[in-house]
Amino acid sequence: MKCKALIISLSGTELTKMEKILLSKEKPWGVILFKRNLKSFNQIKNLTSKIRKLTKNKKFPIIIDEEGENVSRLKNIIKHNISANFFGKLYKENRTFCLKLFKHYIFSISKMLKNLGININTIPVLDVLRNNTNRVIGNRSFSKNKKIVKELGALTVEYLRLNKISGVIKHIPGHGASVSDSHKKLPRISLSFKKLNKTDFYPFKQSKAKFAMTAHILYSKLDNKYPVTHSKKIIKNIIRKKLKFRGILISDDISMKALKYDLIANAKKSLDAGCNLALYCAGNINDNLKLIKSLPYIDNFTFKKTSEFYKFLR
Repeated sequence: MKCKALIISLSGTELTKMEKILLSKEKPWGVILFKRNLKSFNQIKNLTSKIRKLTKNKKFPIIIDEEGENVSRLKNIIKHNISANFFGKLYKENRTFCLKLFKHYIFSISKMLKNLGININTIPVLDVLRNNTNRVIGNRSFSKNKKIVKELGALTVEYLRLNKISGVIKHIPGHGASVSDSHKKLPRISLSFKKLNKTDFYPFKQSKAKFAMTAHILYSKLDNKYPVTHSKKIIKNIIRKKLKFRGILISDDISMKALKYDLIANAKKSLDAGCNLALYCAGNINDNLKLIKSLPYIDNFTFKKTSEFYKFLR
């Protein structure tokens, strides 16, 4: 299981010659799929099958963002117009009915993903909504109520696990206080540790998820120089010590404009800060190759946790 600390992305619905070489020779940790890669059920099954043949790994991590309504990579293939916020609202009206429906929903999505050859879904979003939360989060969040977010988030992880799919909690340690979109610029939050710990950090505490994705946010009272993805202070002292996250930490997309350096520097700084894997989502083959040549192999911790993930898939 010698592989690089990088999750790559692909350009289209079929593997190019260079992507085939990259997968068979260069050994990325995993692949993330987007709408541009997904055309039909048969095409997706063929794509995931080819990826695993090239990597010679039947359990190779293949990831998708299938959150629901606003973030649905399978939108052209299935009608999927339910958001996390729908369940948060339903929870307040009728908790018992909500939990039954939610279980059925996650089981249905998981069964479909499994049939397609996908074994990681980047849900749940554990960001707690505020009145001024940027719409990039919006109804991707369960609720303004941190306890509802935590409960539905924990159930998401558990229901995925029961179906041999791993969840990715995001965006650790919390994106809800952000009023700007990290795809476009770096959000800055000046709340104190006490306020953040009471609300934003709450749903992430002691999560049983095997994976978490960082927030590209600068919390000025915690680290006035680096956003979470590049912050040794926050990853070590908050994510690992305070929130007690014990799984694999994945950077959010290193091509987002919230990170100010070039791709290779963004990736290296993420790994140096304590992320276990760098995530690249734009699908450019030249950038994929540059990154995989520049980044190190996974460390012993990531190797161990990846081995546990493979055992979980049995």
